[in-house]
Amino acid sequence: MSSTPIDEVVSNIPGGEETPHEYGIETLAVHAGARPDPVTGARSTPIFQTTSFVFDDADHAASLFNLQTFGYVYSRMTNPTVAVLEERVAALEGGRGAVACASGHAAQFLVAATLMQQGDEFISSRNLYGGSVTQFGVSFPKLGWKCHFVDPTDPENFRKAMTDKVKFIFLEGLANPGGIIVDLEKVAAIAHEFGIPLVVDNTLASPYLCRPFEWGADLVLHSTTKFIGGHGNTMGGIVVESGKFDWRQNDKFPGLGQPDPAYHGLVFAETFGDFGFTMKVRAVALRDYGPTLNPTAAWNLLQGVETLPLRMERHCSNALAVAEWLQDHPKVKWVSYSGLKSSPYYELAQKYTPKGAGAVFTFGVKGGYDSGLAVVDEVNMFSHLANIGDTRSLILHPASTTHRQLTEEQQIGAGAGPDVVRLSVGIENVNDIIADLDQALAKA
Repeated sequence: MSSTPIDEVVSNIPGGEETPHEYGIETLAVHAGARPDPVTGARSTPIFQTTSFVFDDADHAASLFNLQTFGYVYSRMTNPTVAVLEERVAALEGGRGAVACASGHAAQFLVAATLMQQGDEFISSRNLYGGSVTQFGVSFPKLGWKCHFVDPTDPENFRKAMTDKVKFIFLEGLANPGGIIVDLEKVAAIAHEFGIPLVVDNTLASPYLCRPFEWGADLVLHSTTKFIGGHGNTMGGIVVESGKFDWRQNDKFPGLGQPDPAYHGLVFAETFGDFGFTMKVRAVALRDYGPTLNPTAAWNLLQGVETLPLRMERHCSNALAVAEWLQDHPKVKWVSYSGLKSSPYYELAQKYTPKGAGAVFTFGVKGGYDSGLAVVDEVNMFSHLANIGDTRSLILHPASTTHRQLTEEQQIGAGAGPDVVRLSVGIENVNDIIADLDQALAKA
């Protein structure tokens, strides 16, 4: 073990030293990016509840605004508390840099706004959270961005949808509302064949279960509202860059590979190298569109990150036990959970999420739409709400809530058909979870 203090060793700030010892994810979840406060000695990261930061002098201010010096200017773009969260999640994912923001939807917008111009296109898996389908299919076209939705169960569908205007491929590795795992390695190869990045929403898996960069992904994003925070109390999002994608290999990304008029002709990919995308997101998209994560929210999320490995272990063991119990229940028609050996995605789960298949999955109740609603209405311990990744067990009928805005065909395609009930299995005693479902199914 190196004698270097761990709070220096595991730093992941752009420009920092390489880690001399490869710490485990459990250690990184507690220590990465954090140092004792140099003024007070406080060990827990302080909440820097301030809008602005004092400059040393006029030259220091100018160098900060010209991106010639790293530092804090204004909390819309940079804040010390938020920076710890960014460094920590980047370390957990094995990335080069990260930008935190106000929500998972904001993270998706920042990626799109940085990679695309009017008239550009991207390809997305159709198996997404319903709000993402609407964002991509309804709101993004108003900005001149077109999305091609494809069935992700066959990676070749991404190749078939490719056009000269496509700037990236987007998918959820472990799909919401549940059960589907996409073959990341194959889709990444297709994206790179066409000189574009693969963007992976890793919200459901978390970096504890899957690190998409190890399978060829170039950008990873999270709704930190979910498993990263883990307690259902704080909204947030984050974008992480692998540092391995060459943004100047072609002319598809002028915002990164050509002079930027907002910074006197600075070329982000050239000036900042393997964290050029991160700097572009922060200095332009976050600055101009403003979906800032406030420091108190960042502090709340940091408390959740520290227990991520412990929570995910319990989430996964509970979810598997519940899924196994449900598949034998006489009122249950089917269960879609990749941790079950009966799942068509079981082998992919063993490859990409060997520690567990996550906590979110779906099942179908005999009787269809009305029976699904009845189960949701009859639970006692489960909370009926539109969230996942809480310590508490959560239940939802997607067709009547999160995917309500979609057509029935879109709902079925996204895995949220009329009979579908979605569970986000919490960390309570698993026998209590099963007992609550049992009595609800009996009444339904």
